[in-house]
Formats: sequence, C-alpha cells, structure tokens
Amino acid sequence: MNTSHRSSVRVAAVATLLLLAGCATEPGPFTPQDTTKYTVENTEKFVLLDKPTQYSVTCTGLQENTLPDGRLEVVANVKNRENRRIQVQINCVFKDAQGFTTGDETPFQNLILAENATETVRFTAMNALAKRYTIRVRQAR
Repeated sequence: MNTSHRSSVRVAAVATLLLLAGCATEPGPFTPQDTTKYTVENTEKFVLLDKPTQYSVTCTGLQENTLPDGRLEVVANVKNRENRRIQVQINCVFKDAQGFTTGDETPFQNLILAENATETVRFTAMNALAKRYTIRVRQAR
C-alpha cells in the first residue's frame, strides 16, 4: 500500500468513529430545560408579543387596585416610542395566586397611539379569583 492510500483509510476510519460516537445517546427520561423564552407570560406582568411591538411600545407604569367587591383592577400606561402613529392590540389575562388562568381573559382591543404618546388602558377582572395578571400587546391584525 502506498502512503496516500493509508492516509485515506485512516481518515475514513476516524470519520466513521466520530459519526458513531455522535449517535450515542443517554437513556431518558430527561428533566425539563428552564428557559425564559417560553415562560415570559407566566413571570411578567407586561408582555410584548412580537418584534415590532418590542421596538415600538413600552409600559411606563402599572397600577393594581382591589375593588370593594374583591375584583382586581389593573391600569397600564402604554407608550409609543416612535415618531409615527401606531395601532396595536392589547388584552389582559387574569390569573389566580399561583399564576394559573382563572378563565378570565379580556378580548384583544385596538389601541391607537399617537407619536410619542402615552395612553392609559384599564382592565377589570370579572370575579374575585384574580390575584395576578399578564397584559399582552401585539401588532394590530
């Protein structure tokens, strides 16, 4: 055998070993991987659902109030960060003390924000089960 043929055989053998080593897997089950990418709506009170709203919209203030009948009322100041008028949609998901939805989710409503303007949006829970919430904002559809 010449040396170039031996080198080719060695390279092929090493490549085969690497491929076989890459196929080895550990037996399951596996623990879940914690990532904030998919838990944002469970941990944050104000969530921007898409890239355009992440660029254009911010929340300058949240105020929570418990009404005399025990229902939660939330007021959000939503600001347009751009020098142009934009339209977004906003809603609120009310949750119990453990963070699970109470089934009380407002429909998305259109919100028109003038250039660099701040608008106040108010949400009220339908029942006294709500202790937490997530306000969600997305592009108008």
